[in-house]
Amino acid sequence: MDGRTLRVMTGLTGHPPKWYEIPVPDPSGGPPTVYAYAREEAPRGGRLRLVRGWVYVYAPGGRTRQAIRWPWGRRDTAG
Repeated sequence: MDGRTLRVMTGLTGHPPKWYEIPVPDPSGGPPTVYAYAREEAPRGGRLRLVRGWVYVYAPGGRTRQAIRWPWGRRDTAG
């Protein structure tokens, strides 16, 4: 990313996507290199600690996939 501001589509909740991937073409004609950025909360201040916005942080390891945890799949540990 070269410092330009890009428009990002938001979802139904108004949040930007959790991952942003930028394909960069290979000058020799090979497959493009894909740079991945993860969404994190912007630094915040004040006493309320409300989320003021989001920033994308470079993820050198690429995009990580997490297993979906369905609420009805949890085991009830109480009684």
